[in-house]
Amino acid sequence: MKKYFKGILATTMVLSMTAALAGCGGSGETAATDATEGGEAKDTLVLATSADFPPYEYYEGQEIVGIDAEIAKALGEKLGCEVKIEDMNFDSIIPSIVSGKADIAMAGLTVTEERLQSVDFTDSYATGVQVVIVKEDSDITSVDDLFAEGANHTIGVQTATTGDLYTTGDIEEKGLGTVERYTKGADAIAALTSGKIDCVVIDNEPAKAFVEANEGLKILDTEYITEDYAIALAKDSELTESINTALQELKDDGTVQSIIDKYITAE
Repeated sequence: MKKYFKGILATTMVLSMTAALAGCGGSGETAATDATEGGEAKDTLVLATSADFPPYEYYEGQEIVGIDAEIAKALGEKLGCEVKIEDMNFDSIIPSIVSGKADIAMAGLTVTEERLQSVDFTDSYATGVQVVIVKEDSDITSVDDLFAEGANHTIGVQTATTGDLYTTGDIEEKGLGTVERYTKGADAIAALTSGKIDCVVIDNEPAKAFVEANEGLKILDTEYITEDYAIALAKDSELTESINTALQELKDDGTVQSIIDKYITAE
């Protein structure tokens, strides 16, 4: 698991397609000519992500791998498009879609009302769970302790994630504690291990990786919230219909589930 936490390289990774590409008009089942922008077929989809979120996206050597990376590759094959992955800070992902620098975004993104003001989302492709990481000797024994009368904990989150959104509204704005925001989840974990904060709220899958890599930490048994992950696109994007169609085909034929099962072992 330690390889997940190596320094993130500011590079662009390209996923090679197994089928020959002829623009967004390849031989996949989906009508690839639907994948257009401004009336012209696209031959490359730029995918925005933040590759510090195992097992959804992380670096393995110089390559970005993970659930989202593989699903994106499968979508590209369906649409006859090359998928170019752009790694960036999480809080830059939605702005990159709004500005047109990226076509789609996958980074364990949850559909929220706040995000829907800026972007559209496809159908969901996975379910995530927000959990709480604490030190093994912490006096925080359940999520309820964070909301208890008189609570005053310091919670670490990754900036602009749903963990940030939820704890800001549920805890900080109600005077039940302070939220400390970090660029990367690993930075929040470092603050927890050093005693600067009391807990970290983050997705369950990277949480398991962080706990395995850092002695003395544990995940509380109680969940903070369950949420659905989807692909973000520009408002009223012409890509939405074709990507939803391709995504549904990949769910129907078992591809999406097989990718998830490859990275997440059922408990």
